[in-house]
Amino acid sequence: MPAKPITLGQVHFEKRGDAIAFLQSILERYDLGDRVSADDAVFLKAALENHPESDRKIGCGIADFSVRSADFGTKCFWVNRTDGTTEKFSITASIRG
Repeated sequence: MPAKPITLGQVHFEKRGDAIAFLQSILERYDLGDRVSADDAVFLKAALENHPESDRKIGCGIADFSVRSADFGTKCFWVNRTDGTTEKFSITASIRG
């Protein structure tokens, strides 16, 4: 199966696996409870817009992103909506669609 390219923000990846690794490297830079920087949020927004449930995940709009606990003691990105609600999302689902 040929590689499927994807572009996040201004960065183009020849393989989706490379985009996943890139987003995981961003996740590793943050501690639980941290807000994601505006520069990193550009990539997260682009990834979230590709998520198969993007409309539901984004909801009323994106205020910012943070890193919080996920299932099984891991950490993941959370979208913080403009109405104060939050929703976690999977990096892999966002890239693989």
